[in-house]
Amino acid sequence: MLKAVPKTVPKTVLLCFLCACWVLPGLFNHEPWKADEPYSFGMVYHILQTGDWVVPTVAGEPFMEKPPLYYLTAAFFARLFSPVLPLHDGARLASGFFLLLAFLFAGLAGKRLWGTGQGVTTVALLLGSAGLLLNAHQLITDTALFAGCSIAIFGLVLSEERPIAGGVWLGLGVGIGFLSKGLLAPGIFVLASLILPVLFSPWRTWKHTLCLGVAMLTAFPLLVIWPLSLYSRSPQLFGDWLWVNNLGRYFGFAHLGPPKTGTYLLLLLYFAFPAYLLAAWTLWRKARGGRREITSIAVPLVVFLVTLAVLDLASDGRDLYALPLLLPLSMLATPVVPTLPQWSSAILDKLGTAVFLVVILTLWVGGFALNTGHPMALADWLHRTHPAYIPSFRPLAFVVATFFTVLWFLLVPRNSGKPDGERAVLSWATGMSLAWGTAMAILLPWLDAGNSYREMMISMGKTIPPGMQDIVGISIGESQRALLDYYVGVKVQRFDQKDQDQDDLLLVKDSPGGKEHVDSGWSKIWEGARPGETKEVFRLYRRNE
Repeated sequence: MLKAVPKTVPKTVLLCFLCACWVLPGLFNHEPWKADEPYSFGMVYHILQTGDWVVPTVAGEPFMEKPPLYYLTAAFFARLFSPVLPLHDGARLASGFFLLLAFLFAGLAGKRLWGTGQGVTTVALLLGSAGLLLNAHQLITDTALFAGCSIAIFGLVLSEERPIAGGVWLGLGVGIGFLSKGLLAPGIFVLASLILPVLFSPWRTWKHTLCLGVAMLTAFPLLVIWPLSLYSRSPQLFGDWLWVNNLGRYFGFAHLGPPKTGTYLLLLLYFAFPAYLLAAWTLWRKARGGRREITSIAVPLVVFLVTLAVLDLASDGRDLYALPLLLPLSMLATPVVPTLPQWSSAILDKLGTAVFLVVILTLWVGGFALNTGHPMALADWLHRTHPAYIPSFRPLAFVVATFFTVLWFLLVPRNSGKPDGERAVLSWATGMSLAWGTAMAILLPWLDAGNSYREMMISMGKTIPPGMQDIVGISIGESQRALLDYYVGVKVQRFDQKDQDQDDLLLVKDSPGGKEHVDSGWSKIWEGARPGETKEVFRLYRRNE
């Protein structure tokens, strides 16, 4: 045991550093980006203005998609850091908080399942998953759901030896998941908790029953306090949340959300690489070892299969919804990593080195082209993509990008010289984390220019006549309404929810070049779109005297 400490401690320290490099870049210095961040921030902004957390509200109208835990947490961080950060940047720190919470409990679960030091591998596999990297830095409730699922899985893993503590963590995780995104987390973990004793005899004991009882007691306050508060405020809004935005969205009768086009198993090939392939390898090896070996991976296996079934049976789907699948997959992949053959470790190690070398060099070439105009073809393409970007040299960003790049060159060759599985996985996580930091330092202003509504909204706000704040909108979504409230201080109400005869102004979203369908009682006073936008244009009309 003592001999393992010198090896484990440096890996743990390195992992903590990589988590910081992975989590922090991308949380700051950019506006709320379409499509999910603006309406999420709209609810945070409502809490900051009114203190009301019971009814999630965007620009004065209830928006009953999700419970308020994430928005409350984001409002807390926004207020806490408001002296030094814009409100939207401070609010985005909530995602960083929930991600770190998820990594902590995933690591604890990996350690509990596979032994000392293996929690590092579990977290490294999460850091190396492209799907998590591309989605988790946004101001979205899915990060809180991700944390809740991580805590709940740890509770199930712990329950076999410590049923009371396991039940507390299981109930707390389910409660956090429920208060983040509704019925999904309770559904997954109720099913998983009931299936475990049906399939595996070690869970047919009084300990598992005790764990579930404690979990119910722990989760109960978290499951009822907000729904009861909402129902007492408005039974109709409670019905909109439960029947329309939860059950209706899941079963499809509410016709909300994008339709699901395929199974998440195919998505995971890139979304969860390399954890997906390593988890499959673990399952194959355990299956060859018989039922006893399968029992050793029962918790992450059952949670993964139940989560996959629940997501695949839903009527709507997005890549973002697959985030909870990464947790059990990373835990399933962990036990095979230390025993990987040298040839497979070498392939993963060299593949990571090659991939991230190409990525980092491409980032630097792209940044050079953006700010110097050379090579001309690449610079032209980048500027056509986001024409609002203004080339400029940013010394601090240059220093940060150089730091991440040099650090990768220093760290990765040391790992690649010893092609064992743990080092290969850690090398992959190192490349993902430091390449992400480099990307955010170089490309963040360019990405912000292409995904922000700020300049367009402020331009429109300057044309609003003094005293005319009564605006009705046609085809204006929650994201645009939220940002108009934040940037301009006007609340746009929907066309079908208000008496239009009393309105001063009319805001219409249409397709560029489309025919204007506004009667002669209105005069256009402004038209605009985000630079480079090809799908939408906004027109503001004033009622004729």
